[in-house]
Amino acid sequence: MASSPDASDAVDAADALLTLAHELAAMGTAGAAGAAEGVRLARKISLLIHLLEEIREFVSRRGGKAPGPSTSTPAKTPLSCLDDLAVALETVKRFMFLSGRTKAGFGESSDSDSISKNLAIQYQYVTWLLEKILGNISYEHFQISDEVQEEVELVRAQLSRETAKNGDVNVNVFEEIYSMLSCMHFKDFKRQRSFKFEAAPEDTACVIDSNLRNMVTVLAEVSGKSSCEAERMTVNLMDRLKLIRCTQHCKSGNNGIKASNLGSSTVDDKKHDSLVIPEDFRCPISLELMKDPVIVSTGQTYERAFIQQWIDCGHRTCPKTQQKLQNLTLTPNYVLRSLIMQWCEANRIEQPHRSACGRMRSDGTFHEITGDKSLISSLVSKLTSRSKEEQRSAASEIRSLAKRSTDNRILIAEAGAIPALVSLLWTDDQKTQEHAVTSLLNLSIYDHNKEMIMLAGAIAPIIEVLRGGSMEARENAAASIFSLSLIDENKIIIGGTPGSMEALVELLESGSPRGKKDAATALFNLCIYQGNKSRAVRAGILKPLIKILKDSSTSGMLDEVLTILSVLVSNHEGKVAISKANTIPLLIDLLRTGQPRNKENATQYCSLYVKRTARIWLVWEGWGPVIPLTEVAKTGTERAKRKATSLLEHLQKSQIL
Repeated sequence: MASSPDASDAVDAADALLTLAHELAAMGTAGAAGAAEGVRLARKISLLIHLLEEIREFVSRRGGKAPGPSTSTPAKTPLSCLDDLAVALETVKRFMFLSGRTKAGFGESSDSDSISKNLAIQYQYVTWLLEKILGNISYEHFQISDEVQEEVELVRAQLSRETAKNGDVNVNVFEEIYSMLSCMHFKDFKRQRSFKFEAAPEDTACVIDSNLRNMVTVLAEVSGKSSCEAERMTVNLMDRLKLIRCTQHCKSGNNGIKASNLGSSTVDDKKHDSLVIPEDFRCPISLELMKDPVIVSTGQTYERAFIQQWIDCGHRTCPKTQQKLQNLTLTPNYVLRSLIMQWCEANRIEQPHRSACGRMRSDGTFHEITGDKSLISSLVSKLTSRSKEEQRSAASEIRSLAKRSTDNRILIAEAGAIPALVSLLWTDDQKTQEHAVTSLLNLSIYDHNKEMIMLAGAIAPIIEVLRGGSMEARENAAASIFSLSLIDENKIIIGGTPGSMEALVELLESGSPRGKKDAATALFNLCIYQGNKSRAVRAGILKPLIKILKDSSTSGMLDEVLTILSVLVSNHEGKVAISKANTIPLLIDLLRTGQPRNKENATQYCSLYVKRTARIWLVWEGWGPVIPLTEVAKTGTERAKRKATSLLEHLQKSQIL
């Protein structure tokens, strides 16, 4: 195992990691990441840049030295995770290259199903590896801030879900292969006792050759290893299998132990004398070829009709794992469906047609999506026309269709409209731009389209529309940001996009009444994520908020303002800025003269502010809050009464009253 780096090595390693992360993130932004999986990985890497920046700052400040007494134990040090993370990011980079090369048509093969399946295996391994390495990082050692920890844990959760999307996770196989790759990486391969270069046992080879050998080969490729090294790994993994088989035989006396001890899909008990549907393509409930595969919250995939029937019967567990379903959302597994269609085409069998695309009647049965597919296809093609008039007209009609129904939103997205609409956001024709951003807003109502819009790189052009479009376009751009930010990952991406907070704050300050409301709603939702609170404060959010508080003619937005302030006060920069802005006297006035709902929110904000800001003790009495708070405690809404009473008791105990 490699020794801990010295001070300069640690700084160099942190610098190299940060540079590599920026490179990978840029690949996703520039569309150079290949397939959609590569773009998703690039987005997740971009969320890790703040982590790497804090690690770089730490090792620079400490000179790469760990705090506390040194130890002579051979265990990994916290700094050694930099090496592991470098390996993981390099693996991500190779996957992006491989998927991009396949997308570009290099290495074409008649066996397209095999190529897609190999990429799926590589993607599953890459997401598993990155999640594993991130889990080994010591937040305490590197003094990682709470906001960045929140980002990393969100990325880890998303990586875990991505890993599960491609079927059962071969954790044990991945662990074994990763161990061998680590040994090779540290030039210590031959010293590992369990990995001896011997010929494969004949009985083992016949069992695993067709599946495990291919898995090792494709994972060696994405890890940058040669075919010779892949063969060595296969031989040693076979040797490992033999050891497990012997151990299990001694324990159970059963000669029939299979190699599946290494993973759920290491060995398939398939018949080769006739065409057999791959197990991953069968619904675990019906055992039939899936037409419309969907993923449940445990990560398992089922045919939509059968899992929906299971849920409709009152079951709240996963049929395959018996785990409790955290939610009843059924997410379309588009990757698996694509693989099934390709397999059907390669084997010349009738391709399954979905009986539904996520639409159900109230009785649990399915129906075909209704909509004029030919019309939609024609409109989408016109979005890329050389005629600006055709573009404008098509965008207008798509805007109208997307507003009408979920069926239309699905069909429009499936016809490829989203990338074309994103491109139109850059047009200098303001009316076309307005139709395009509103179309994206309407399409984003359907949750799956949110991901497609993000993958199309829509945030940067939406921000440009928010800055310089027509007022209606700016309003709908802000509403689009709100809709997209309903997904937690997108809160981070949007908040981290240069100019996003400033553009929303500008609309909040000088927009139309509707624009201000849209901006306030988007800002509130973005600021739920801790890291965006500081960004909003630095973007100048308090200036328009205080202006609205002071202007009684804008009382229709007081609730939005108070809600945003309540969120910002939980952040250190927010507390400091709010204290300087002298907001409490304005809130006391609201307690005296505001509407019941305004009083309730003002009381809530005062309660949060008082309990989180020590400076309040020195000046509270001068603001005369006792009478209005006592009045609210008697006559306010039920929630306002509780908050006012609690605040008065808190102040009494603190000897302020």
